[in-house]
Amino acid sequence: LGPEPEGLRLTADALAAQLGRVALLDARAPERYRGDVEPLDPVAGHIPGAVNVPVAQCFAEGGRLPDDEVLRGLLDRTGPLAAYCGSGVSAAQLVLAGAALDRSIALYPGSWSAWSNDPSRPVATGEH
Repeated sequence: LGPEPEGLRLTADALAAQLGRVALLDARAPERYRGDVEPLDPVAGHIPGAVNVPVAQCFAEGGRLPDDEVLRGLLDRTGPLAAYCGSGVSAAQLVLAGAALDRSIALYPGSWSAWSNDPSRPVATGEH
Protein backbone atom coordinates (compact mmCIF):
# COMPACT_ATOMS: atom_id res chain seq x y z
CA LEU A 1 0.00 0.00 0.00
CA GLY A 2 2.69 2.52 0.92
CA PRO A 3 2.06 6.24 1.10
CA GLU A 4 -1.25 6.35 -0.72
CA PRO A 5 -3.75 9.17 -0.89
CA GLU A 6 -6.60 9.22 1.59
CA GLY A 7 -9.72 7.59 0.26
CA LEU A 8 -7.85 4.67 -1.31
CA ARG A 9 -10.23 1.84 -2.08
CA LEU A 10 -8.98 -1.73 -2.34
CA THR A 11 -10.35 -4.53 -4.48
CA ALA A 12 -10.43 -8.08 -3.12
CA ASP A 13 -7.50 -9.04 -5.35
CA ALA A 14 -5.44 -6.03 -4.24
CA LEU A 15 -6.16 -6.83 -0.61
CA ALA A 16 -5.35 -10.52 -1.06
CA ALA A 17 -1.99 -9.54 -2.54
CA GLN A 18 -1.27 -7.41 0.55
CA LEU A 19 -2.26 -9.93 3.27
CA GLY A 20 0.57 -10.12 5.77
CA ARG A 21 1.96 -6.74 4.64
CA VAL A 22 -0.93 -4.55 5.68
CA ALA A 23 -2.45 -4.14 9.14
CA LEU A 24 -6.03 -5.14 8.40
CA LEU A 25 -8.76 -3.84 10.71
CA ASP A 26 -12.15 -5.58 10.95
CA ALA A 27 -14.76 -3.09 12.19
CA ARG A 28 -17.50 -5.65 12.91
CA ALA A 29 -18.77 -6.77 16.30
CA PRO A 30 -16.48 -9.33 18.00
CA GLU A 31 -18.95 -12.22 17.63
CA ARG A 32 -19.05 -11.74 13.86
CA TYR A 33 -15.26 -11.34 13.65
CA ARG A 34 -14.72 -14.59 15.59
CA GLY A 35 -17.26 -16.41 13.42
CA ASP A 36 -19.62 -17.18 16.32
CA VAL A 37 -22.55 -15.77 14.32
CA GLU A 38 -23.08 -14.61 10.76
CA PRO A 39 -26.55 -13.20 10.12
CA LEU A 40 -26.01 -12.06 6.52
CA ASP A 41 -23.23 -13.81 4.63
CA PRO A 42 -22.68 -17.46 3.59
CA VAL A 43 -19.53 -17.95 5.67
CA ALA A 44 -18.70 -16.84 9.22
CA GLY A 45 -15.29 -15.56 10.30
CA HIS A 46 -12.81 -12.93 9.17
CA ILE A 47 -10.08 -12.27 6.64
CA PRO A 48 -6.88 -14.00 7.82
CA GLY A 49 -4.52 -11.65 9.64
CA ALA A 50 -7.21 -9.09 10.48
CA VAL A 51 -7.52 -7.67 13.97
CA ASN A 52 -10.88 -6.76 15.44
CA VAL A 53 -11.43 -3.04 16.08
CA PRO A 54 -15.20 -2.79 16.59
CA VAL A 55 -16.40 0.52 15.18
CA ALA A 56 -18.43 1.20 18.33
CA GLN A 57 -15.11 1.90 20.10
CA CYS A 58 -14.53 4.83 17.74
CA PHE A 59 -17.33 6.90 19.20
CA ALA A 60 -17.58 8.78 22.46
CA GLU A 61 -20.77 9.93 24.12
CA GLY A 62 -22.95 11.95 21.78
CA GLY A 63 -21.64 10.16 18.68
CA ARG A 64 -18.43 12.17 18.47
CA LEU A 65 -14.98 10.76 17.91
CA PRO A 66 -13.12 10.13 21.16
CA ASP A 67 -9.98 12.10 21.96
CA ASP A 68 -6.83 11.49 19.95
CA GLU A 69 -5.24 9.34 22.67
CA VAL A 70 -8.11 6.86 22.54
CA LEU A 71 -8.04 6.78 18.74
CA ARG A 72 -4.28 6.25 18.70
CA GLY A 73 -4.74 3.30 21.04
CA LEU A 74 -7.30 1.74 18.70
CA LEU A 75 -5.26 2.31 15.57
CA ASP A 76 -1.79 1.70 16.99
CA ARG A 77 -0.41 -0.54 14.25
CA THR A 78 2.77 -0.28 12.24
CA GLY A 79 2.82 -0.07 8.48
CA PRO A 80 -0.03 0.61 6.12
CA LEU A 81 -3.58 0.17 7.39
CA ALA A 82 -6.71 -1.11 5.66
CA ALA A 83 -10.23 -1.55 7.03
CA TYR A 84 -13.30 -3.60 6.23
CA CYS A 85 -16.56 -4.57 7.93
CA GLY A 86 -19.66 -6.38 6.68
CA SER A 87 -20.46 -4.18 3.72
CA GLY A 88 -18.05 -1.22 3.86
CA VAL A 89 -20.16 1.27 5.80
CA SER A 90 -18.77 0.77 9.33
CA ALA A 91 -15.22 0.47 8.05
CA ALA A 92 -15.57 3.97 6.62
CA GLN A 93 -15.82 5.14 10.24
CA LEU A 94 -12.36 3.66 10.90
CA VAL A 95 -11.11 5.59 7.86
CA LEU A 96 -12.60 8.73 9.44
CA ALA A 97 -10.90 7.96 12.76
CA GLY A 98 -7.59 7.56 10.95
CA ALA A 99 -8.08 10.85 9.12
CA ALA A 100 -8.65 12.58 12.47
CA LEU A 101 -5.13 11.44 13.38
CA ASP A 102 -3.73 12.28 9.95
CA ARG A 103 -3.28 8.53 9.33
CA SER A 104 -4.39 7.12 6.00
CA ILE A 105 -6.46 3.94 6.14
CA ALA A 106 -7.39 2.20 2.91
CA LEU A 107 -10.97 0.96 2.60
CA TYR A 108 -11.95 -2.43 1.25
CA PRO A 109 -15.55 -1.50 0.37
CA GLY A 110 -16.56 -5.01 -0.69
CA SER A 111 -15.79 -6.04 2.88
CA TRP A 112 -16.80 -9.38 4.38
CA SER A 113 -19.83 -9.76 2.08
CA ALA A 114 -17.68 -9.75 -1.06
CA TRP A 115 -14.82 -11.74 0.49
CA SER A 116 -17.02 -14.50 1.97
CA ASN A 117 -19.04 -14.93 -1.23
CA ASP A 118 -15.92 -16.06 -3.09
CA PRO A 119 -15.15 -19.66 -2.05
CA SER A 120 -11.53 -19.30 -3.23
CA ARG A 121 -10.79 -16.69 -0.52
CA PRO A 122 -9.27 -17.88 2.78
CA VAL A 123 -11.30 -17.50 5.99
CA ALA A 124 -10.17 -17.47 9.61
CA THR A 125 -12.24 -17.94 12.77
CA GLY A 126 -11.62 -17.37 16.44
CA GLU A 127 -9.64 -14.56 18.04
CA HIS A 128 -6.80 -14.49 15.46
